[in-house]
Amino acid sequence: MTDPTDDAPTGTAGTPDGGGLRLVDVQAAVAAELDRIAPVIDELGERFAAAGHELHLVGGPVRDAMLGRRAGDLDFTTSARPEVTERILRAWGDAWWDMGRDFGTIGARRGDWMVEVTTYRSESYDPDSRKPEVEYGDSLVGDLGRRDFTVNAMAVKVPGRELEDPFGGVVDLATGVLRTPGRPEDSFSDDPLRMMRAARFAAQLGFTPEPEVVAAMTSMADRIEIISAERVRDELVKLICAPQPRRGLELLVETGLAMRVLPELPALKLERDEHHRHKDVYEHTLTVLEQSIDLESRLSEGGGPDFVSRFAALMHDVGKPKTRRFLDDGTVTFHHHDVVGAKLTRKRMRALRFSNEVTDAVCSLVELHLRFHGYGTGEWTDSAVRRYVRDAGDQLDRLHVLTRADCTTRNKRKAQRLARTYDDLEARIERLTEAEELASIRPDLDGNQIMETLGIGPGREVGEAYRHLLELRLDHGPMDAEAARAALMEWWRERTAND
Repeated sequence: MTDPTDDAPTGTAGTPDGGGLRLVDVQAAVAAELDRIAPVIDELGERFAAAGHELHLVGGPVRDAMLGRRAGDLDFTTSARPEVTERILRAWGDAWWDMGRDFGTIGARRGDWMVEVTTYRSESYDPDSRKPEVEYGDSLVGDLGRRDFTVNAMAVKVPGRELEDPFGGVVDLATGVLRTPGRPEDSFSDDPLRMMRAARFAAQLGFTPEPEVVAAMTSMADRIEIISAERVRDELVKLICAPQPRRGLELLVETGLAMRVLPELPALKLERDEHHRHKDVYEHTLTVLEQSIDLESRLSEGGGPDFVSRFAALMHDVGKPKTRRFLDDGTVTFHHHDVVGAKLTRKRMRALRFSNEVTDAVCSLVELHLRFHGYGTGEWTDSAVRRYVRDAGDQLDRLHVLTRADCTTRNKRKAQRLARTYDDLEARIERLTEAEELASIRPDLDGNQIMETLGIGPGREVGEAYRHLLELRLDHGPMDAEAARAALMEWWRERTAND
């Protein structure tokens, strides 16, 4: 929480959705939120004032209050140096920490409240460094001027509750405009990650960056390369999990930032042949993402956001540019783009330092997203259905969402047919699951039973026998123990005869 601009609320504000914020509503929302957090802000403000220092609630909590949303953790800025802040917070809180001391930040907890207090500062980045050089400032306006955007450059003095808005953040919040307090080139030079944050705020709040911000993002896109993969990844996750990720992704592509952080996305803008014999893959992908979001209620009671599902939708066709072929009859093919796409997705996610668990989940979905299209009009055998469930594993519900979202045809009759066909597949899965417990499908004999039946000890042969019984289970469904032993003995006799 050392950077108060690190998180933004979900939802939209301002005019992008046709509303805007009225001043009277803003005043009422701020007053209500300040009353709610009064036990924290008033006492802390008095303690800092008694020590001869200023204290201001700042950044995200102020913006959230104006949007009528409750703040979680609270960020403050102060004229006090860290050693003074530490002394005050030690006396006030139940616990304290100083992991952000290098940035002038001291944190504390009191009951359920978490606060972080940062000394007024002025920081800049060396052009070749990922870390800021921190210098303490001597004024609130100077501190607010180094923040990312005007909607995060507002403060409320405590005690007293006077609003400080030197850069017009209230107006920008009301009109849904994203501006920097000073020149955007200076802001993005200080911290290039702010360019990605602009895209994230567009996705989270529905804001529109002013032309000067977009121009600076475009001309300075290569500066993002000095930012660590982990910080880029975290911003990308927040953007994709926002209510309107398409807005942010389109901004990343438009400005060239996507070419540096997620080049597989702009690569989907394939040059279309004159007869338009294949879809616009880029537009199709963004539509699939939006449709997968609409289906998130299938994944959890709350209905999202689900990063794995969304990122799989975004990456599901990234193998198409490498696999596109024009045949002699003029048709276009993308053979094996599912397999190629899964490999490209894994490479990108590793570069962005995603966990193995998340990477495996996304890549599995990308590789499996075409499997349903072999189902035809329901010709699959029960064995094929079992294998579909087995291969999807714990990603089956997400695969249902991705497969349904991937239908973007404008032909309503075709769309309805595909939906009915997938309904049929899901119904068959449900029936087989009830009868056979597909989610935990395993052979009808375990390892000990295999060794007992064959009269052998642990070794390679046990694994081979286990896999053979699993294939029988997938092909024919469950068998009783006697039938399983008979099948195992038959396999064993053939195996030993061929050795």
